Amino acid sequence: MNKKNTTWDANQYLKFENKRLRPALELLDRIPLKSPKKILDLGCGTGNVTKIISERWQSSKVIGLDSSQQMLEKAQKFSSEITWQLQDINSWNPDETFDLIYSNATLHWVKNHTEIFSRLLSKINKNGFLAIQMPLNQKAPSHALMSKVLTELNFCSEEFRENLWAKAVEEPSFYYDLLAPKVKMIDIWTTTYYQIMEGENPIYEWVKSTGLRPVLKNLTEMEKEIFIPEYQKRLRIAYPKQKDRKTIFPFTRLFIVAQV
Repeated sequence: MNKKNTTWDANQYLKFENKRLRPALELLDRIPLKSPKKILDLGCGTGNVTKIISERWQSSKVIGLDSSQQMLEKAQKFSSEITWQLQDINSWNPDETFDLIYSNATLHWVKNHTEIFSRLLSKINKNGFLAIQMPLNQKAPSHALMSKVLTELNFCSEEFRENLWAKAVEEPSFYYDLLAPKVKMIDIWTTTYYQIMEGENPIYEWVKSTGLRPVLKNLTEMEKEIFIPEYQKRLRIAYPKQKDRKTIFPFTRLFIVAQV
């Protein structure tokens, strides 16, 4: 699956800003740092969380890094005091080190977590922190139905369909075994958010800004005209409306806070 070259729609992403912001803030609340000198927001997106980080630790140098030019164009409007960097995480390997590396809803797009997480730890100063949040929702109908409908329609390659969400995020025990021998403290937990969504097909609108984008990128316009209505229909069945016409969308996220 070629996620690296996916074009991100910042405006679509921000449609659910409050729901996406909640886990980011809850991750921040679990970081017991008083006065870090240098902070990296890895995969900063539109920069709304980076701005909150800079306001919490006002004396810190804050860097926001993302691989999407469009996202960074939005981010640059938040603050001129934050350093914004355009770079892909896979090739990111700076000489500088940080007191905090924070990454919210980014690393599930990156493969080879053994190498990536080890590299991140090597860039953190003694007593510094690594704080990570990743969606752990790839087996949910919202994501599983993408592969199922593609397979039934015989769209995209078999390899693409099989690897669409293959181990995007590992189980918590994987990250414990990977990090525990290298850190002095580690805290791992999951939270399932029962998000109340409004609209005719709100789950489609949610995934349209994130998980569905690589799929749509690999479909022709004619294929999209067939795939999208069928996928939308399956989502309405998987996530039926409540009596008040709203939709409950369970969404599980994995959190990791580790001190080096």
